[in-house]
Amino acid sequence: MNESGPKLDDPNQFRRLVGKLIFLTITRLDISYSVQILNQFTISPITEHIKAANHILRYLKMASGTVIMLAADSAAHLSAYCDSDYASCPIGRKSTTGYAVQLGHSLIPWQVKK
Repeated sequence: MNESGPKLDDPNQFRRLVGKLIFLTITRLDISYSVQILNQFTISPITEHIKAANHILRYLKMASGTVIMLAADSAAHLSAYCDSDYASCPIGRKSTTGYAVQLGHSLIPWQVKK
């Protein structure tokens, strides 16, 4: 994410928004990685960061009715996948890891974290 640009006039607004998004990641794991990246810029956010946070809000509004559907005709076969990437973050040179668990053809829990 770009770190150069005009600074926000009121960075507290951005910090409050990111804090609310962090709380929302408890139930919406699909935004956890994006919110984690935005959280790195709470010290001195720029206009690109607030645009990215607003993009997440638009995504949440669009996907508000999305639920996890378990297919009735799929076998109750449990599969788990994991992956990690050593020092892949260009900002902090941290590793990223993630996992996903499927029951039949339905994705149950997943997580991505640094």
